[in-house]
Amino acid sequence: MPLRADSDAIERIAQRFARRSHAGYARGKLRHDPVFAAAATWIDGGTIPLLDIGCGLGLLGFYLRECGWHGTYHGLDFDAGKIAAARDAAAGLVQFRLDDERAQSLPAFSGHVALLDVLHYLPRAEQAALLQEAAARVAPGALLIVRSVLRTPGWRFRLTQLEERFIHAIGWIASPALHFPTREEIDAPLQVAGLSAQVQPLWQGTPFNSFAIIARRPISA
Repeated sequence: MPLRADSDAIERIAQRFARRSHAGYARGKLRHDPVFAAAATWIDGGTIPLLDIGCGLGLLGFYLRECGWHGTYHGLDFDAGKIAAARDAAAGLVQFRLDDERAQSLPAFSGHVALLDVLHYLPRAEQAALLQEAAARVAPGALLIVRSVLRTPGWRFRLTQLEERFIHAIGWIASPALHFPTREEIDAPLQVAGLSAQVQPLWQGTPFNSFAIIARRPISA
């Protein structure tokens, strides 16, 4: 499985979207956000299903498809407009499902789970509950992949706070940021669910205070 989609693959994804703004966003996001290539590396092929919580336009699913992953993709997002655009873009793809649902109401599922840039839009208590619910859906041998801003000292965190205020003000994100978690606040509910997480910076090429939290459920669990 290729670990990174090339420029032609990214263009194919962008061209799926009818609206120019969505196509432009997809093109820029897939070219410059390191989370997509990182997720392709971690998942590394196979057919284990993926639940993508807060999927937006479904870009992670499209990207993994271009990298050769053939598992069932189930994307959830509360933004009905983005889900509608993603459904139109996914026309013709099999095992590619997109639903307008809130993260607090997860379907029955077993496989990989992705939770990218979602936590800080929820209150602290709801973050812990969502992490436990997401972890409960990780199958033996599968991954929970969380990408989140972490509350740490330094200019990256302050700049990320400003960026979140901006994208909410222009209407791209409907919900304002409510709570930026610490690493300990993420680790605690995962430990309760039987997962031990590794944390690594994921801001390559960007100024934002993004971190990846990756946890695999042991096959013997």
